[in-house]
Amino acid sequence: MKKSLALLTVALLLTGCSGMRLVESQVRATAAIPTSGVAIPAGARYRFERLPSQTDPVETDSVEAIAEAELTEAGLVRDDAAARYSVQLTTRMESYLVDDWGRPYSGPRVGSSIVIGGGNFGIGMGSGVGMGMRFPPPSQYRHEATLLLRDLASNQVVYETSARHEGPWNDRYNILRALLAAALKDFPEPPAGARRVKVEIPR
Repeated sequence: MKKSLALLTVALLLTGCSGMRLVESQVRATAAIPTSGVAIPAGARYRFERLPSQTDPVETDSVEAIAEAELTEAGLVRDDAAARYSVQLTTRMESYLVDDWGRPYSGPRVGSSIVIGGGNFGIGMGSGVGMGMRFPPPSQYRHEATLLLRDLASNQVVYETSARHEGPWNDRYNILRALLAAALKDFPEPPAGARRVKVEIPR
């Protein structure tokens, strides 16, 4: 019995340390109704459209390589010379502190002073924060990606999708891969409204 329990414990530990993780994103996608009445066809050609602020070629190339892989999965083909659509991609990652319950933390940072001496009420607040919070507070990361697909002939945006994930991981490129996979789910005819999409990626 003890041996079986030990084997079960090891199996659970190995499962917990497996090479996959689940990234859940909030997604909102909208497809414009084309005048032809036909959705964006499979195999449609596109090129990337870079914004004036995207001046770092190494960073932009890296992000576009990840996006190209996901756009290929969605049925689109990159063709800079004979593109019918342009793809405009923006991404962002920011960090913030959270309390022990995962809520954004706006209290004093490490090294700042907690006022004690403003009466009994002040002392009570100071000791409560000190005993109930870890210092430094843990960090969380907010990852966002937005993709616009524009018809080059009419200059109209025909598809808009965005995804956001908040969690403890700061490996931005890996999370970006999951974000874009979630953002392009059900392309080119997404369901209406916001939804949550889960994508598995390696650890």
